[in-house]
Amino acid sequence: MHIRSLQNRIARVIPVLSLALLLAPCCSSTSIAAKSQRGTVRPSLAGTWSGKYSGAFSGTFKLHWKKTGSTLSGLITLSNPSGTYSIKGSVHGGKIAFGAVGAGATYTGSWLGKFMSGHYKTPKGGGSWNAHKTS
Repeated sequence: MHIRSLQNRIARVIPVLSLALLLAPCCSSTSIAAKSQRGTVRPSLAGTWSGKYSGAFSGTFKLHWKKTGSTLSGLITLSNPSGTYSIKGSVHGGKIAFGAVGAGATYTGSWLGKFMSGHYKTPKGGGSWNAHKTS
């Protein structure tokens, strides 16, 4: 009788374990991280971003990126110092670096999905910045 009870329990558990083993590769965080590293989950940096900066200078900015491979180019519109400047930069994994030609600012940071943040430097000081993708 004891053996029959054990066999019934095993018979009920096997389908549940089988389903768990089937779902594990597609739903695990390791699988999601692997897809992100291959670039299938991570959204593109290309497009329009809106952000804020504070420190030696404070204000808002709009950024429009074009991306070719790991190279970035585009325009940034700053509220302070006011103006629109061309930008060039690069991205490697989740790390980003770019400079605003004419504004004398360099930016470094990281991005994940629709958010990026980091620090900037100018001859008059630096600070922090953050942005979110708008389109």
